[in-house]
Amino acid sequence: MKSRNSTGMLAVVPTILGWMATVAVVNAATDPGVRPGTAAGNPIPGLSADQAALFQIGQDAFNEVEMVDDGLGPRFNLDGCGGCHSFPATGGTSPAVNPQVAAATAFGARNVVPAFISANGPIREARFKFRPNGARDGGVHSLFVISGRVDTSGSAANCDAVQEDFNAHFARGNVSLRIPTPVFGEGLMENIPDNVLATNLARNSAEKAQLGIAGHLNANGNDGRATRFGWKAQNVSLLLFAGEAYNVEMGLTSELFPSERDPNPRCQTDTVPNNITGHTGITDPSLLLSDIEKFSLFMRFLAPPAPSATVPGGAASITRGRQVFSDGGAQDGTEARRQHPARKRRTRRIPHRAAVGSGPADFPAA
Repeated sequence: MKSRNSTGMLAVVPTILGWMATVAVVNAATDPGVRPGTAAGNPIPGLSADQAALFQIGQDAFNEVEMVDDGLGPRFNLDGCGGCHSFPATGGTSPAVNPQVAAATAFGARNVVPAFISANGPIREARFKFRPNGARDGGVHSLFVISGRVDTSGSAANCDAVQEDFNAHFARGNVSLRIPTPVFGEGLMENIPDNVLATNLARNSAEKAQLGIAGHLNANGNDGRATRFGWKAQNVSLLLFAGEAYNVEMGLTSELFPSERDPNPRCQTDTVPNNITGHTGITDPSLLLSDIEKFSLFMRFLAPPAPSATVPGGAASITRGRQVFSDGGAQDGTEARRQHPARKRRTRRIPHRAAVGSGPADFPAA
């Protein structure tokens, strides 16, 4: 006489075998690696001649290396936007070789490379979790100082700013690290109306609640607009985003951020603000525009990466992945249709992050 247990076990066997076969297939899959070639870093199609010229002016400024006489520092993480955002093209993320290692002691600067920075690791910025008095910090602490640096533009030999002891803070767990996020397609993100973000956030609310997906839009404290740029989506526009990065990452001041983060008078190598509208002339746009305006124009007209139908992994794999993404409802929270200022008569499906997440959190943007 068959026992109920034996019958149940026989029924389970096919299920187990099927699961084992699925696991075997998954385990046999291999990571195809980084997609070959460069399908990013180009301007949005359809720009006017003037817009294309502004994109190029912005890209050139984005790739410039700042020097002592430009106002670099006194504290900084790197000496140019393009240094942090260069892979796979300008506007991307960390390159294969981390330029922060060389920048630490370039031109005689007196710095120690922190333990969490390596030549073959990502570019990183550091935030301290707590202040010495135990209060919450959370702000960016620039890794390097210009003290001792004498470059081709000028001298900071008399600067006496002292690099913070990052290794000590890191050893006791007081450092939170961030890496550069790409800025491809940021102009499209900037152009999504707040009501579209709110609508996408509310979409499929019942399903999201069952999955534990929740969150909220960050809002500007002054006017309530949705903010969307920066690690905590704290900036409402690309211009503000550019101004903050200029000040925090390179130590350079502008009309938006006119005050030095470190006002040490022995370390001021340029007039403050360091770079403003018409700083070197007004006869053409490249002279008239300030650096942060150029950066924002570059990002605003920078296209998102072009998707590939064949690599990596092959056309069949990409098609299956796209279908799984769609079947799971993910595209409902990651797409919106919106005109870009440069494309008045066209619409695009553009990515944003207003309706997806893994739990209650602020939504970070690039």
